[in-house]
Amino acid sequence: MRPEKKRGRQAHAHGYGVGRLALAAGTAAVLAAACGGDDGDGGPPPGPPPAPALKLSTVSSLPDYVTGDDALVRLEVPAGVSGTPEVMLGKSDVSRAFTQVGDRTWQGLVRGMTLGKNTLRAQVGDSTATLEVTNYPITGPMISGPHQKPFLCTTTSFGRLGGGTLDGPFGEHCSTNTRVDYFYRNKTGGNSRWNTPTAYPVDMTYITIDEGKPTARTVPYLVRLETGTINRGIYQSAMLHDPLNDGEIGPNKRSKAWNGKLMYPLGGGCQGGWYTQGATFGTLIVDEWMKQGYAAVTSTLNIFGSNCNDLLSSETVAMTKERFIEAYGAPVYTIGTGGSGGAYQSFQTSDNYPGLFDGIIVNMVFPDVTSATLFKVFDSRLLNNYFNRAGGLAYTDEKKKAISGYLQVGNIANMSGSAGRLDPVVSFPAGFEESRKYHPVNNPGGSRATVYDHTVNVYGKDSRGFALRPIDNVGVQYGLKALNDGAITVDEFLDLNANIGGLDVDLKPTAARTAGDIDAIRRAYQSGRITHGGGGLASTAVLEHRDYFDNAVNGDIHNKIHSYSVRERLKAANGHFDNHVMLGPGPVGDNLLQLMDQWLMGVVSDASDQPKPRKVVSHKPAGLADACWDSGGNKIVEPSTAFEEGRCNQLYPAGTTPRLAAGEPLADNIVKCQLKAVDPADYKTTLNAGQLERLRQIFPGGVCDWSKPGVEQQPLKGTWLSFGPSPKNQLFDITRP
Repeated sequence: MRPEKKRGRQAHAHGYGVGRLALAAGTAAVLAAACGGDDGDGGPPPGPPPAPALKLSTVSSLPDYVTGDDALVRLEVPAGVSGTPEVMLGKSDVSRAFTQVGDRTWQGLVRGMTLGKNTLRAQVGDSTATLEVTNYPITGPMISGPHQKPFLCTTTSFGRLGGGTLDGPFGEHCSTNTRVDYFYRNKTGGNSRWNTPTAYPVDMTYITIDEGKPTARTVPYLVRLETGTINRGIYQSAMLHDPLNDGEIGPNKRSKAWNGKLMYPLGGGCQGGWYTQGATFGTLIVDEWMKQGYAAVTSTLNIFGSNCNDLLSSETVAMTKERFIEAYGAPVYTIGTGGSGGAYQSFQTSDNYPGLFDGIIVNMVFPDVTSATLFKVFDSRLLNNYFNRAGGLAYTDEKKKAISGYLQVGNIANMSGSAGRLDPVVSFPAGFEESRKYHPVNNPGGSRATVYDHTVNVYGKDSRGFALRPIDNVGVQYGLKALNDGAITVDEFLDLNANIGGLDVDLKPTAARTAGDIDAIRRAYQSGRITHGGGGLASTAVLEHRDYFDNAVNGDIHNKIHSYSVRERLKAANGHFDNHVMLGPGPVGDNLLQLMDQWLMGVVSDASDQPKPRKVVSHKPAGLADACWDSGGNKIVEPSTAFEEGRCNQLYPAGTTPRLAAGEPLADNIVKCQLKAVDPADYKTTLNAGQLERLRQIFPGGVCDWSKPGVEQQPLKGTWLSFGPSPKNQLFDITRP
């Protein structure tokens, strides 16, 4: 490495590669020195101009979040600068790692980083650039705070395609050896292991990528499946690759069959999603994806049934995608996709950790687990307890529906059962030792099986070590809409609110309402555990396949109303929801993947300097608009709204939730309401003096004022927030509260 020249120019740059462009890049101030001399004015004569700056950036991740001791690094050399790059990692020469991949661009996988801060320095001629990167263990954590313990290793039970188990587990982080297997699509439509990789199987099928385009090529339906462990989760990646024709591949020599685009499927569930590595996930060899040349990657910790913590999921997406890019190169774009818990992750990863997903395709939508889902199941448990209490008032099914907001009375009991994810003793993963389980009497120090305790790094702990809870129903007037609609009497309304009570930290009924923990509420908003919509989601293309379950007689958690809560949040944060298109309910006839591809390629190809949110809206495909389909498959194009008149709402009416039926706004994101005095004008039915006095006794502190923001309700404090160990943008450190 040459010593730094006296008139050299230093530049600091970083980036996170997605497609052909780095998502973040920059240069630091130029440091230039002048030679001595006399120009006749008493000052030194001007020296030659400083050398043009190089641009050094990380492609596989943001430079502050490198994992596994390596990073894919890009060096861009400006015009007028010539020579072979020399790159140093600290005192080690890593120049040999770099290959020229463009006219003035070099790229290399730099290995050998130490934990913590590392400095890269590049020089070409007199031009230099430096870049500081921070490296974390491949086992994590990076931004999600201390790992949850205990933790069940599942490498020996993971459902590996083709049978067999993984090696290990090795060590406390449940690690396994990385392995690569090949599978081919056989002529009967199944996947078979390629056991003799020296000749093509006789029953292998072939596919044509980019059919009808100049880039069309016919390739063997051969899939490279990589399996390993990252951040304690088991990951897999899949892409078409013909090793007999392509040879070895890597970030600078791609598979000829890969179209350069990446799918990241995210799985549903929640209850029981803690203390485990996860047993399996659906196959990544999805015919629709493979036939078009897409690659796919995911992890067991991106399945909410294994990990009901969107923060840990987002961290795992970042680390797993980093590994993919280091192995195969940066994708043109990445699509996150999934339903229910997969929709949570799609929205929250997009909003809180921008750059990981460019577009999302979602179904069975919720904005997040913390607000929409937990509010609903919490309130349903209260209503179910109330309606079934001994000696209570008898309510007809119609009255119960009016109070709950649901279209089917069966949803009350169904949602009450789903509240098990808030019960610390109900839902542990299979194989979890009984001796480790929490019991309020027999084992009060045991592990608690709740969403809140699984997310304790965000919410913090009380004096017992239990997670603080961002849930509150103080001042909520259950059945308010039912009263004002004349569906229930004043006495029924008063009895309901006098006896609804709350739920304690063990989900046991209490006579008093539940008061939320203020610190937990504040951090839920600041950190995006309650989806805000104004972070990265503002520049994410969103295609929703809207399902319909509101008419399920026995109830279903996936109700239509949550789609409109997402839209209300987008509108409040950004002034519009033009980047969100809803297709369905009904037998959707449009191909969402093709539409998303068209949409994102328009954004990727836009080299203008307009902000990305504007690019996303302006490149939405012509004619792509909200629509539903009737039972005959006829498409009905009209704006999708929650309650307004329209053919789609006639076919697929939306129910609400107990809290919305109590007056909360459609955004459904107020944890703890501000209170106001009881006002007779709020009730369409006249309350006599005795009834008003009883109402004031039921709500001594006042009732919810839904016209105001919630207590501690606030925008995101920023994106790429950390809960440790990364100190960058750290919001809270549970080890030092």
